[in-house]
Amino acid sequence: MKRLLVLPLLFVALACAPDKKAILRTPKVVFVIVDGIPFDVIQKLHPPVLNEIGEMGGFARAHVGGDSGMVNESPTISAVGYNSLLTGTWANKHNVWDNDIAAPNYKYWNLFRLAETQNPALKTAVFSTWEDNRTKLVGEGLPDAGNVKLDFSFDGLEHDTIKYPHDNDSAYILAIDEAVSDEAARVIASEGPDLSWVYLEFTDDMGHRYGDSEQFYDAVIKADNQVGKLWKAIRNREKEFDEEWLIVITTDHGRDAATGMHHGGQSERERTTWIVTNAKNLNERFNQNPGIVDIYTTICDHLGLKIPNAVANELDGVSLRTRSRALISYPILRAVYPPYK
Repeated sequence: MKRLLVLPLLFVALACAPDKKAILRTPKVVFVIVDGIPFDVIQKLHPPVLNEIGEMGGFARAHVGGDSGMVNESPTISAVGYNSLLTGTWANKHNVWDNDIAAPNYKYWNLFRLAETQNPALKTAVFSTWEDNRTKLVGEGLPDAGNVKLDFSFDGLEHDTIKYPHDNDSAYILAIDEAVSDEAARVIASEGPDLSWVYLEFTDDMGHRYGDSEQFYDAVIKADNQVGKLWKAIRNREKEFDEEWLIVITTDHGRDAATGMHHGGQSERERTTWIVTNAKNLNERFNQNPGIVDIYTTICDHLGLKIPNAVANELDGVSLRTRSRALISYPILRAVYPPYK
């Protein structure tokens, strides 16, 4: 009888054996902020690239702005949202309250500082239509920000008024977004940085100028095409190398319900955003109106970064992956939305 059990047990052991190729795959992350697109606009337009990525992983209604009426309430303003993602904290901690970025509190470590501190071998990159993302929020080279040194950066084109002459319809911003996404895709394809941030601005410019309009919707589709360049580069890397790529795309704020031209307040539409990712091991929190602050730990989980206790104890977010620390119940829980189709 014991001999008869040998072969079945052998087959079970082989079936349960870990995939060596999967274990050896190197984790990589790209996170993308596409500025100022409310959740309902993504639902309305079904951008094809975001749709494809979301079907592989997930699409969730999400929020920015902290907890309304509480100490962590945060303005629904661009730099505030960016830094909430970068630090995993709300404005009462990271101290960025507007786009001036007057006195960021670098005691709350951003993702790049954490990555370079915990694993100096990691290659990091920022591709941005707004230079302040690198120089002020990441704080590259600043002692107070940890003397972060990025391996790749591409930004500051908004200062080149010869190549990108400023115009009243922000065509120059669209051109810069195209250049930024082209360079990001090129570097991802050729160099494969371990942690990359891509920032695209044109959608917010069109929202401010035209509100909820065909011009704004067209800008969203253009941004989707730009994300498509990154996605193609990622897919090619995964085919050619033993790499496991996580891409997370989100926005920094919604827009007012009346016109779609404004943001900054705590209205439902200004607070309501979205997250699209190719991650397959998403937990329940992903469908419980996650916050932009939850992306921080999700990225750390994928990269296998150990978050020092002093940093972890101050985080306002939790990971959206199943392989993570315990799920925390948040007070801002709303309806569970089905996967994006």
